Amino acid sequence: MCSGCLSEEWDFTRARSLGPYEGLMIEIISRFKFKGAARLAKPLGALLAEYKDPEFSFSEFDLILSVPLHPKRLKQRGFNQSLLLARRVSQALSIPLDFKSLQRIRHTLPQTELSGPERKKNIRGAFEVKENRSISGKRLLLVDDVFTTGATVQECSKVLLKAGAKQVDVLTLARVV
Repeated sequence: MCSGCLSEEWDFTRARSLGPYEGLMIEIISRFKFKGAARLAKPLGALLAEYKDPEFSFSEFDLILSVPLHPKRLKQRGFNQSLLLARRVSQALSIPLDFKSLQRIRHTLPQTELSGPERKKNIRGAFEVKENRSISGKRLLLVDDVFTTGATVQECSKVLLKAGAKQVDVLTLARVV
């Protein structure tokens, strides 16, 4: 982790990624997310479901969630890449998927266009939990495509814990290092 990440106080318990956001991983995620290659969700989701780490076990989780898109962005893109990944992980591991409780309630600028501090400000207040009882007391796995500054998954985690989640962990395809 970078020095900024080490000094940051996170609301999620752990964040894990398959690898660094570089080289071929950038190309694959870009094709998946921005060039309409939704078919890549199947192999990428399978890779996430096979993630191994002695300090991270899928058996710990009661529920899987994905980082939601605002309806406007969903309409533009045609699919939520994080939801497609989370669905594959859910199916492969037989862990229930909840795609309704966590919602994006405010349209934001794309995070890719912003600096670290701007990302935090941009995403603040963008999420809300609609179904508290479905996450209350649960250990959650939050799935996203890329962990850059952590601003998005941090904001989601904060909202989920405030709504009663017991724990939130994060799993992404790649992480900027």
